[in-house]
Amino acid sequence: MKHTTDEAIIREKMKQTFTHRQAMVNDPVKSSEIFTTFPRFLDIKGMIEQDFSLMFGDDISARFLEKWPTHYRQRVLEQSRGLTQTSDLEDLLHNAESTTEELEDGWDSELSSILLLIHLMPPSPLGRNKRPGKLSARQAIDHLVKFIKTGTSVEGHLDSITESRQPYLLAVGTQRSAIHKYFIVIDKHAIPCQSPDPLTSFDELFKAHFVFATSYNRDLANVYYFLQTAVYQIDAATTKVNPRVKEMRARMLH
Repeated sequence: MKHTTDEAIIREKMKQTFTHRQAMVNDPVKSSEIFTTFPRFLDIKGMIEQDFSLMFGDDISARFLEKWPTHYRQRVLEQSRGLTQTSDLEDLLHNAESTTEELEDGWDSELSSILLLIHLMPPSPLGRNKRPGKLSARQAIDHLVKFIKTGTSVEGHLDSITESRQPYLLAVGTQRSAIHKYFIVIDKHAIPCQSPDPLTSFDELFKAHFVFATSYNRDLANVYYFLQTAVYQIDAATTKVNPRVKEMRARMLH
């Protein structure tokens, strides 16, 4: 499987090895070998999507791309307008409500609408004396997506990583509003996303946490738990979330 170029064969082989792979990612010793054992994650698009669907079914897998544009996006904009406005928040709101032609700087409309979730559900303080000050939404956004200019080496970006990090999106483009390729970066590997569409790529990023059995970045946990329990509706009844997430979930569902 490591050497064939026939995608249909690769997809079928990946289906057949799904159970073995799940055992690997949940094994503290073997989990670090996942990309060595299954390197096709790194060159065949759609493998994360396939594994997630095998875990939860096609209905759950489709929920974000079905529900975000039709239901959640507008509610996120409405709730964000009610927050105390900062320059960062105003910029995101402006971009989220703009067409591509109107954008001068910053992320495109779709990604901006997702990043507003971080302002609505900012990082939770970690107990007394555990962290000086509160991480800003701007800093938390940097944990979710990073930008590099077209022509910059992706390998160079991976080589510059000095600490273990949770999965994030690496956006490659001429500017933040003109991205032509997304990668999911995990364990110093770059997995190509299926398309340059920001919603599809973010959907894959969320799913990567389950496929590779990795925990949420603590500064993005409120956003991810909201999406998990409200949008994807995975373990909604049994997952403990903080009051802010509960409040947002109630507001968005009505």
